[in-house]
Amino acid sequence: MITHLAGYCLCIFIGFSLGLIGGGGSILTIPMLVFCFGIDPVLATTYSLFIVGLTAISGSIDHYRMRNIDYKTVLLFGIPSVIVLFIMRRWLLGLIPSTILRTGTWVLSRSLFTMIVFSITMLVAGWSMVKKKVYAHSQEKLRYPQLILQGCITGAITGFIGIGGGFIIVPSLVLFAGLPMKKAIGTSLVIITLNCLVGLLGNIEVVESLNYLLLSTMAALAIVGILIGTWSIRFIPDKDLKPVFGWIILVLSAVIFVRIFLEHFNK
Repeated sequence: MITHLAGYCLCIFIGFSLGLIGGGGSILTIPMLVFCFGIDPVLATTYSLFIVGLTAISGSIDHYRMRNIDYKTVLLFGIPSVIVLFIMRRWLLGLIPSTILRTGTWVLSRSLFTMIVFSITMLVAGWSMVKKKVYAHSQEKLRYPQLILQGCITGAITGFIGIGGGFIIVPSLVLFAGLPMKKAIGTSLVIITLNCLVGLLGNIEVVESLNYLLLSTMAALAIVGILIGTWSIRFIPDKDLKPVFGWIILVLSAVIFVRIFLEHFNK
């Protein structure tokens, strides 16, 4: 019961992070689903797409009102991301066997592999938020090939581990599209919405078996969080929040690594 309560509290924080920095919060969704609610990691990727997608829609509406969405970038980055994501969820993900590797009594299952890849992704994402790097905000020379490539990479990662991809999208939009931070956040939420929607369509047979009462509760709490985050963005400088959130992701990544080691390697 305590773990469930912690999970519901995390839902609000997940939405808050999405609203405030355009990503990062979704990367907490799968650990929350797995460790707080005991959902299988592979199934948790579908739950995550549902929760993050609904939350991102709500945030996108607010950023539309604030004129923080760059539609040209949504097309250049979002379309390649959506195409790769659909291919990943519809055809490639099902090709991964339930048992990837077996050595003696130790088994590398698809669920364990998903969590390992997810933990490594969290580690990289956390570090990218912690390190200090200044990007020039200029749209005079858009780097189209890099932007399209990053869209494809984001779609592949989103499709495999079931996250919105905002922690990749926001830095990519700032670096390759030259968007200012707040516009990158609003644009990121629109792309996350598209990614999550297509990801769910690519795995439609699983969608029918989800616990929609649980999903609705978590999504509602996350929407409350994103409304608070979107409102707060007017007053809090993102340069102060990104390093803090980066450290949170790094710590959580370390906790997941330790738990994976204790449960699967220390036998």
